[in-house]
Amino acid sequence: MPKRILICTELSPSELRAMAFAADTPRERKRGLAIALVIEGVSRVEAGRLTDQTDQAVKDAIKRYNAEGFAGLKDRPHSGRPRKLEAERRQELHDIALKGPDVEAEHLSAYTREDLAEIAKKKWDVTYAVTSIGRILRETGLTRQKMRPSHPKKDPVAVEAFLKNARSAS
Repeated sequence: MPKRILICTELSPSELRAMAFAADTPRERKRGLAIALVIEGVSRVEAGRLTDQTDQAVKDAIKRYNAEGFAGLKDRPHSGRPRKLEAERRQELHDIALKGPDVEAEHLSAYTREDLAEIAKKKWDVTYAVTSIGRILRETGLTRQKMRPSHPKKDPVAVEAFLKNARSAS
């Protein structure tokens, strides 16, 4: 039988449930709901089963809740390998993608992810896979859609006249 842990009863189970349902992430919700169940007298093992967690995860959540309150149920920052490009350079890559290539010099109408990976390699000596370039662009708010190419010497007046004539003929 697991050793009993005292739980801070600053919040009632119903208040804890309400806060859990308003939580940002599913893991916070699970932790809050499990603690509410344990306060109501359900075993940690059963609370873990009902919230799809292990009894050890419930025990850890209770300890964090006791120490830090409901804010302690948030996920901790994860460690890991640092990013290859810091935020300023990722933003610069985003700006390069938005600006697009010089049509006359590069003979391209828009950059592909492969082109941007090559630019990152040349400019910052950083190697990225094409999918990673796509992830960086998504994080900065871009999608995979490409603009429709437009001839650089196009005459806007002639285009408008053409469209006006095409509409009147219909």
